[in-house]
Amino acid sequence: MPQEELKITQRDLPHWEFDGAVYFITFKTWNRLELTPAARQIVLDACLFFHRKRYDVFVLVVMPDHVHILIHPLVKEESEEEYWSVSSIMHSIKSYSAKQILKIMTNIGQVWQSERYDRIVRNDLELTNMWEYIRQNSVKAGLSDSPEDYPFFWQETDLQI
Repeated sequence: MPQEELKITQRDLPHWEFDGAVYFITFKTWNRLELTPAARQIVLDACLFFHRKRYDVFVLVVMPDHVHILIHPLVKEESEEEYWSVSSIMHSIKSYSAKQILKIMTNIGQVWQSERYDRIVRNDLELTNMWEYIRQNSVKAGLSDSPEDYPFFWQETDLQI
């Protein structure tokens, strides 16, 4: 059995990856671009496209100018040992959604900042706190009265870690 190891990369921010970990990720629009409701739906759909195939999504909110997601990358089917990397997951989500957003929000240029903030979730308490933070994001921003009322919020109802 291969030994798990921490993988560290850095651009502007450090990125730590550990096979089997759960990640809290935030990514933002370029120059605080405000996404239209149609664009936010594209992002929500892009984030959920590979749910249960390349990663499990626990909770997700697409705000007007940023996204919070709590994910668990899965093992690649053909490998049985190698996990999908956070960078490949994020590239897929951001690349696809940007191309689709540019079709409906013309003349905006770049959609996403190149960097993301990611954090390995270290224990159940952090998982619970981050989940609730994401759940309440639209409420705290005054965009909805409850998380479930916000159309660009999604959470797993059949959690299996």
